[in-house]
Amino acid sequence: MSRHDTAAGASAAIGATLYGLATRAVKRLPRDMSLTSAATLATLDRTGPRRITDLAAVEGVTQPAMTALVRVMEESGLVERRGDASDRRVTLVYLTEAGASYVRTRHQAGVHAFERLIGELTADEVEALVAALPALTHLAELESQDHDGPKR
Repeated sequence: MSRHDTAAGASAAIGATLYGLATRAVKRLPRDMSLTSAATLATLDRTGPRRITDLAAVEGVTQPAMTALVRVMEESGLVERRGDASDRRVTLVYLTEAGASYVRTRHQAGVHAFERLIGELTADEVEALVAALPALTHLAELESQDHDGPKR
């Protein structure tokens, strides 16, 4: 087996493991709102105010669906719409303090869930994860660049 084949096999195995871990982690989060709503709030938290059309593209839904979603989150006090100072024809969706608090609370719940799992690993396994942190961090940065689009 060539070095390229070995790297490709390792990439596939790592990808499958990370995907499975992420999928199971998402399933364990509280279901107090849809995944698209939670993802939209997280996007606004990471990138700042966005147009509805931008949010729809980032989250992979239609503009009418995102408009309805934003209306529900606005009624819940999680987001608000404001005019864009640089272009009065444009309306931007902003995360409110309640929305930011929700994102922080959900993030912390996810962190605690992984902390509990990591606590069940051996010392060598924890060491291996620590050694992989720079690569995992870079992987997360690459993924974020691919999906968040330009910052507004």
